[in-house]
Amino acid sequence: MSELIQNVIDSDEKQDLRQFASELRISEKRYLLRNDILQAFADYCLKFQKSDHFVHSSNLSKLIYYTQEIILENESICLIVRPQIATQERFRLRPDLSVDVMSVQELLDLRDHFVDHHHPHEGNIFAIDFGPFYDYSPQLRDSKNIGKGVRYLNRYLSSKLFQDSNQWLESLYQFLSLHSYNGLQLMINDRITNQNQLSHAIKKAISLLNKRSPKEPYENFRFELQEIGFEPGWGNTARRALETLEMLDELLDSPDHQVLEAFLARIPMIFRIVLVSIHGWFGQEGVLGRPDTGGQVVYILDQARSLEMELEEELKLSGLSVLGVQPKVMILTRLIPHSDGTRCHQRLEKVYGTKNAWILRVPFREFNPNVTQNWISRFEIWPYLETFSIDAETEILAEFQGRPDLIVGNYSDGNLVAFLLSKRLNVIQCNVAHALEKSKYVFSDLYWQNMEDKYHFSLQFTADLIAMNAANFIISSTYQEIIGTTDSVGQYESYKSYTMPGLYHVVNGIELFSPKFNVVPPGVNETIFFPYTRTEERISSDRQRLENLIFHLDDPSQVFGKLADPTKPPLFSVARLDRIKNITGLVECYGQHPELQEKANLIFIAGKLRVEDSSDYEEAEEIQKMYHLIEHYNLYDKVRWIGVRLSKTDTGEMYRVIADHHGVFVQPALFEAFGLTILEAMISGLPTFATQFGGPLEIIKDKINGFYINPTNYDETAAKLDEFLLRCQYNIGFWNEISQRGMDRVYSSYTWKIHTSRLLTLTRVYGFWKYISKEKRADMMRYLEALFYLIYKPRSQELLQQHLQR
Repeated sequence: MSELIQNVIDSDEKQDLRQFASELRISEKRYLLRNDILQAFADYCLKFQKSDHFVHSSNLSKLIYYTQEIILENESICLIVRPQIATQERFRLRPDLSVDVMSVQELLDLRDHFVDHHHPHEGNIFAIDFGPFYDYSPQLRDSKNIGKGVRYLNRYLSSKLFQDSNQWLESLYQFLSLHSYNGLQLMINDRITNQNQLSHAIKKAISLLNKRSPKEPYENFRFELQEIGFEPGWGNTARRALETLEMLDELLDSPDHQVLEAFLARIPMIFRIVLVSIHGWFGQEGVLGRPDTGGQVVYILDQARSLEMELEEELKLSGLSVLGVQPKVMILTRLIPHSDGTRCHQRLEKVYGTKNAWILRVPFREFNPNVTQNWISRFEIWPYLETFSIDAETEILAEFQGRPDLIVGNYSDGNLVAFLLSKRLNVIQCNVAHALEKSKYVFSDLYWQNMEDKYHFSLQFTADLIAMNAANFIISSTYQEIIGTTDSVGQYESYKSYTMPGLYHVVNGIELFSPKFNVVPPGVNETIFFPYTRTEERISSDRQRLENLIFHLDDPSQVFGKLADPTKPPLFSVARLDRIKNITGLVECYGQHPELQEKANLIFIAGKLRVEDSSDYEEAEEIQKMYHLIEHYNLYDKVRWIGVRLSKTDTGEMYRVIADHHGVFVQPALFEAFGLTILEAMISGLPTFATQFGGPLEIIKDKINGFYINPTNYDETAAKLDEFLLRCQYNIGFWNEISQRGMDRVYSSYTWKIHTSRLLTLTRVYGFWKYISKEKRADMMRYLEALFYLIYKPRSQELLQQHLQR
């Protein structure tokens, strides 16, 4: 039994536990989440005049702190306790304070009964359990290592090389002999036929290269190395080739995890990459600010550019660029025939600033042209993904003249397509969630049937389960994206166990201790987003034009609100206009606090200005709410709402203009998986206030290079902003200090070069792991196919039938 509960029962506080349970029964709620529980305990302590020590340090307070959920039954109380991250315990507390440990299945049954106690499900329900399929792979032991999977996997592989040298060295030899590019054999040729010959050949090649000048180009000794058995790919100079061969020699003699990673990182095995992003308006112009289009588009375009640059550099160092080997990056998305003035109807579009990176758009099959020729919400896209993947496969093979070497999925739909493509093409699959909707919508699993018409979570959550378990590796932007914090559940962790009543139970949806998880945060496009102080790189005409738009332009088609005093420092925000991004919450916070209105204006770029111009119901609701708030708090001359789509270049200058006026950036999202706009604002020089719910906790160090806010607590948020503004009034050096620290933070940890270098290294390491353990994934893949064809596909066909009637 949990030590947390036992400590309460073994102490004098057991009467408080019984009394607290009685108080819970008086309330109307029968299912309490963590915030409800904390509030109920606070109310209890206030009602019974408990001491500060009891409130903060008693055994009962500790139990309450770690309790995530409480379900009130007829007589008993069920507690779901999370004593540490990635760990969950379940208990049934009876009236006599006896405690029973509950199984996952018992908890899921209880949740089902809670939802529909009048018509409980009869018989067994389908249970999904991925636990047994992770027996083939090594497992991390300590939760603090979650997100560092490749480091653990390297140690595991190098230890295997040491323990069972013959088998593993043979695998390494076979792996090296696989690599080629368009018929050009790489690394080793048929003069080396086994691992023993490989060892002798390495020493002979090292002796040869030691006699060469370190800077001598590969072409000068290429044929001598071929005679020994080594093909192109070892290095572009004698020094580089010698270093690579010495790594392999050391690896064969005394395996080490650091040497293994460094060696695998040098193998030229990645030339063609597919980045999959299906939903939304994916383009380079005229798309930002539209429904389903935001940070993900920026992320992928920047990633594509950086991947091409990194691959070019790697191919140059490996000696392959002189042989005409060139990388190619393809962004796979959907073609939208009715493209509303964008280029989303074009099949192929080159990515700006690249040599060989492209956007490849493939149309959905026209089951109903009234639907498929137009934009389709990310919540409605599911019926078209299987046939899209089939059509996309043909297009990809034609464009590459062969198979890709890596497929990266983005978001739930892109990850599912990545699964379908990688399964058929036998290619390494990487997943990037960006955001998992399950964490954003409270009780979205338990009450899925009530939300199905609007959100179709049964399809999305099933797609997530399939894709995340199929992936060879997963990259997240933050550690807490995987397993949360001490007091909040991570996005991936939320898939560990849950129920969708009447559909299925998830007993074990994802193995959090699998080494497939790696934290690889994105970077910032430094050519567009750079400090406001670099005036020589700024274009004065752009600066003046945006100054006018932000502070002065009187055009109701572009802006709403006219500032009475434009000289006040601006509170600035930019985001989609939806509930989660919470721009309306920021306006309400500002409206409720006159002291903020006295010190600063509120300026934000968010969505459209007219309800009739929006095709997204959530955006339309937020537009109506925005006008109501501005009227209610009489903010017409203090708020500036900009409803235009800015180019990336203009967005970068927008941040800098706000910094010129010593403004601050506020990111008020109710939840933010990462927060690319935070990096953009910080690198531009804006002191940043960002939500404490999600990824910003790992970007910002509170009160050092930025500030955390609780966007649900308006008084607290306003007080922090007011304190900062007041301090800056008396000491402008404080603004400069926070500004500089924010810039330093981004440059040290969040560049695209760091990101893409790590991504390519991960691909090579997991590619090696995939090769040596391939026979052990077959059972997992069969299980995933069963989920796809028996659960996902029938439900997607039901949604398709609805679309056919439109």
